Amino acid sequence: MPPASSYDPDEGGLVARSRTGDNAEPLSITEISARLKRAVEDQFGYIRLRGELSGVKRAASGHLYCSLKDEKAVIDGVMWRGNAGRLGFVPEDGIEVVATGKLTTYAGRSKYQIVMETMDIAGEGALLALLEKTRIRLEAEGLFAAERKQPLPFLPKTIAVVTSPTGAVIRDILHRLADRFPSHVLVWPVLVQGKGSAEQVASAIRGFSALPDTLPKPDVLIAARGGGSIEDLWGFNEEVVVRAIADCPIPVISAVGHETDTTLADFAADRRAPTPTAAAEMAVPVRAELAAAVEDYAHRQKRAITRPITLGKERLEARAQRLPRLEALLQPPTQRLDDLSDRLQRGLKDRAGKAREALQADAARLSAPLLLSKIGRARDRLDTVRLAPALATNRLARDAERLSSLSRVFRSLDPEALLDRGFVLVRDKAGNILKTRDAAAKEAALAIKFADGILDVMPAGAAVPSPEKAKPVRKSRPDAGQTRQDDLFD
Repeated sequence: MPPASSYDPDEGGLVARSRTGDNAEPLSITEISARLKRAVEDQFGYIRLRGELSGVKRAASGHLYCSLKDEKAVIDGVMWRGNAGRLGFVPEDGIEVVATGKLTTYAGRSKYQIVMETMDIAGEGALLALLEKTRIRLEAEGLFAAERKQPLPFLPKTIAVVTSPTGAVIRDILHRLADRFPSHVLVWPVLVQGKGSAEQVASAIRGFSALPDTLPKPDVLIAARGGGSIEDLWGFNEEVVVRAIADCPIPVISAVGHETDTTLADFAADRRAPTPTAAAEMAVPVRAELAAAVEDYAHRQKRAITRPITLGKERLEARAQRLPRLEALLQPPTQRLDDLSDRLQRGLKDRAGKAREALQADAARLSAPLLLSKIGRARDRLDTVRLAPALATNRLARDAERLSSLSRVFRSLDPEALLDRGFVLVRDKAGNILKTRDAAAKEAALAIKFADGILDVMPAGAAVPSPEKAKPVRKSRPDAGQTRQDDLFD
């Protein structure tokens, strides 16, 4: 009978049979999936794809799942949590993106997919399309409605500014405010572009709204940054910033970019300024110009206050860098401990060996004739010593007094001494003394010892025990063979 390996439709039958010259074994589904995976990954490796996002879904684990499609084809995509958290925008359906990653297969569904490492919006046109889509959605919610706009105060005492602390914008605003009207300015330093800028701007706006009553409350808030490309200004188009501005109880002036630049923050703000300088002009009314010395003194005071702090911080950082690390401090004691541990083990072994050798050497000197000779010499020395009777009688009197004292203490601590006074001892079968009622209730039989004997009883409700007699508990007495006579000369 030929071996069965494949099914031949020409021969018929139900059992797969091998053909002539056929030496190929059938592959399992796992094997063919692994081969396909290796072939796809070896052939393509890292690639860049451009397509439109579809079916965007962020799992509870943080991973991002989606599809990239064009007019004729669709490919699945996945981005793991670490890379998805570094995206500079919120992926949505309909956004055209450029994704970079590794092409692979997913055997669980017999599909090929791209594991994306980066994802960027595909060109300025796609970015503008996303901006318009977000604008329409937020406008439908009423965030840009005119009835939500608040009037600006005529004479604000405190002005809050949300911008970068190192750019030219904050200097322009402060300079214009100082020229037009001296006001109290609170600056919340934030990033104005790049990853995390939108969250910082929104947090600053909400932070000014939640200031406690112990701090000066801003009368107007300016959100500002300089000009730039649409990518540079994108942080002020994020939904989190727009909602923070719309929910702010303080009147907000948006001064983002130059006059031709427009962001969603401009639509949500109570007033839009073409430039940061114009925002300062909107915030305060015109007043006589202040003397140049006032501004100079203010800057000098600020530098004088911050200079000791800056120098102290630099010194602290320099000294902290020179401090030794904890590992370096613990390394010598640790090494010494290991060395001493090794030496201790070797020392113990050497000491045990020497003691063993000394014991073996001493064993030769413990012969019977040698011991008898030593006993004889000791007896001769003892015979030459005259013992005074007082030495023995005094020692015996002291020992007798100690024995009498210990006997009295023993009688006072003996529990059976109380039996003559009406007390009893309750024991279990094993002869152990029971001290509590609960312990006695758990025993099937009890032995109660009176002054004149032992009475076996059974607790109420307990099973009838077998007729066994409790063995009397004997007092331990010192072994007569263990008594030791003290030396009279001690």
